[in-house]
Amino acid sequence: MTAPVIRVLQEDWADTAVPLPRYETTGAAGADIRANLLPEDRAQGFTLYPMQRAVIPTGLRVEIPEGFEMQIRPRSGLALKHGISLPNTPGTIDSDYRGPLGVLLINFGREPYVIQHGERIAQAIIAPVVQALFEITDAALTETGRGAGGFGSTGRE
Repeated sequence: MTAPVIRVLQEDWADTAVPLPRYETTGAAGADIRANLLPEDRAQGFTLYPMQRAVIPTGLRVEIPEGFEMQIRPRSGLALKHGISLPNTPGTIDSDYRGPLGVLLINFGREPYVIQHGERIAQAIIAPVVQALFEITDAALTETGRGAGGFGSTGRE
């Protein structure tokens, strides 16, 4: 299988020394995305206070091939150690989006967290997309063992 190619454009203001998204190990499913802070924020970093949400710039724009999406997911170490996550996980970057790639982070921790310039802040998963057709039916929906059981209906175990 041929890997899809994600074309990347760096913003004019971006620090080109910050690495592009990349897989840190041969078995990694997610490519780490790094903060590419605005020039005025690079020295001191960006402080994310408890329960604060902010879009952290990456300095990138991407072109994702048609038929694929880029899912933005939290980094487990940041979530475990500092409570840093994404409020809309996973975030989706559609193949027809060409704007700036920003990562929406939230600090669920008890302490402010300083995001450093060049720090790995999220992971990108490239996944195939299937667009379904939706149609109205007058017939009853197919019966299942679960039926209309919703949230928590399958038990705790």
